[in-house]
Amino acid sequence: MKALFPHVAETRGISVRVAVSYLPEQSEPGRGRWFWAYHVRIENDGAQAVQLLTRHWIVTDGRGARHPVEGEGVVGEQPLIAPGASFDYVSGCPLATPTGSMQGSYHVVAESGELFDVAIPKFALIAPAVGP
Repeated sequence: MKALFPHVAETRGISVRVAVSYLPEQSEPGRGRWFWAYHVRIENDGAQAVQLLTRHWIVTDGRGARHPVEGEGVVGEQPLIAPGASFDYVSGCPLATPTGSMQGSYHVVAESGELFDVAIPKFALIAPAVGP
């Protein structure tokens, strides 16, 4: 699992694993646009089901500018993740620099009604070097 999802953070029995890949076919470096896809797997190893309510990302570009991204759920869903289950989704991130990073948190509610934040691990966005 570590090889498939090299970035991982764990909060109260909820693991967030991320794999990232650069998409050259969607990038236009000559126009200052680079694009990555990231695959997230949220695993519930806790005793209660949790529902993902909102997401909060900090996208940092290669110049150090921070861009917050917030919203309800992920990919149009607010998944309910039972104990022992997982939820996967894929999304993308464009940047105006060939490098950057992402990190953040999900706000979830447990079956008990308790609200808490689950950490999303920081991961680098690095376009492969191209040149002579």
